[in-house]
Amino acid sequence: MFNLSALELSSAIRAKELGVVEVTKAYLDLLEKNGNKYNAFVSHAGEKALARAEILQKQLDDGGAPSPLFGVPIALKDNISTLGLETNCASKMLTGYKPIYDATVVGKLEQAGLIIVGKLNMDEFAMGGSSETGAQGPVLNPRDITRVAGGSSGGSAAAVAAGEIPIALGSDTGGSIRQPCAFCGVTGIKPTYGAVSRHGLIAYASSLDQIGPVGQNIDDCAALLSIISGPDVRDATCSIGAPFDFEVEGNVRGLRIGLPTNYLATGIDSDVAAAIHAAAAEFAAAGATVEEFTMPLMDYVVPAYYIIACAEASSNLSRYDGLKYGYRNADAKTLSELYKTSRSEGFGLEVKRRIMLGSFVLSSGYYDAYYKKALQVRGLICAAYTDIFTRFDMILSPVAPTVAYKIGENLDDPVKMYMGDIYTVSVNMAGLPAVALPCGTNDAGLPIGMQLIGPAFSEAKLIDAARVYETCTERNIKH
Repeated sequence: MFNLSALELSSAIRAKELGVVEVTKAYLDLLEKNGNKYNAFVSHAGEKALARAEILQKQLDDGGAPSPLFGVPIALKDNISTLGLETNCASKMLTGYKPIYDATVVGKLEQAGLIIVGKLNMDEFAMGGSSETGAQGPVLNPRDITRVAGGSSGGSAAAVAAGEIPIALGSDTGGSIRQPCAFCGVTGIKPTYGAVSRHGLIAYASSLDQIGPVGQNIDDCAALLSIISGPDVRDATCSIGAPFDFEVEGNVRGLRIGLPTNYLATGIDSDVAAAIHAAAAEFAAAGATVEEFTMPLMDYVVPAYYIIACAEASSNLSRYDGLKYGYRNADAKTLSELYKTSRSEGFGLEVKRRIMLGSFVLSSGYYDAYYKKALQVRGLICAAYTDIFTRFDMILSPVAPTVAYKIGENLDDPVKMYMGDIYTVSVNMAGLPAVALPCGTNDAGLPIGMQLIGPAFSEAKLIDAARVYETCTERNIKH
């Protein structure tokens, strides 16, 4: 069963070739056998998952199987709230915290008959690009355990890449689904902002965060996105009218694809650039028109993104004060001391760095100089994408300028780490969808990822193009 995709696994379950309890127990046993050797999981939901599997098996026996992913085990990034199951965002600040409600996506997963078997490691509060900043330690890349798995959804990508789970959920604030997928050689979707409810997603930057799927191939991801998408009265920013319903076309003939030449000119590994050019050739051979263009505002996207993201993080994380919930210093004698010691001890270095930067750009005297200007740049980026999509149906670009780097290599150089997001952050600032999938390997055999970026709510077209590419190149990843 471990060689089956999520859709194939569900098909076997619904055909009574495999039992729901059998599959769930097999994956739980695999996790125990592996001993979390990639540090992808932070918790398991063993007994609860098996009890749910028994309920679903009875439902199946009574003639009910509500979705194409019915009976499939799934794991969630540890910033997605799960009722009664510890959710700590890989932070000491939330150690022991068990939410009293489920995120909206969790309810949709359960309604569709999926089984949550555990929570996945990440960068602390999703702040990082390598899954090294979490309190539980770094996630190891299954392709090379000396290298990072990417971040912040590194646990989601690593668990799928290692075959420890068929499919997973992550969140993407500035590339946090796409970059781990590229580093680990799996597939993921960053949906349009407002396509998936954020209710129950513990916030990093509220105007940028979006939950999305990570899977072995594009069809698994599309099936999962269909389940978790849709309107939600508990999330005022959820603007989609109905869940996605993807139809298979399998055709890119006549599609106009833009290839940003300045993404591929400097600051990128030659192996990565060559893989993107090869992918462009595949699309051209399949009937698409690929045309080069220059992506504007490249010098401003990373600074503007980090100003906006850190400002929102500073605001969102102000709730962790040592009083309401979360870590509290037991020795503090005054209220001021309680605030200072609890936050100093509860947050890690990267989170504190971003809180300080965010507080600075929002402070009196600096708001107009930094935060306001960053918002103006965001407006220019949105306008630039609007113009680009009058000429192209989608953009083909690299996900990251390099393959996965060594663990610890960039931790002491935050600016270098932040610049690794140069191809991804503008997508979140404009609220656009993007699909990430493998497009080759470098000379050392490490995965290279590409992304397809489209206008708002163009997921169907992006998924169809990704499906064509997978079919043409036979890169449908299985374990």
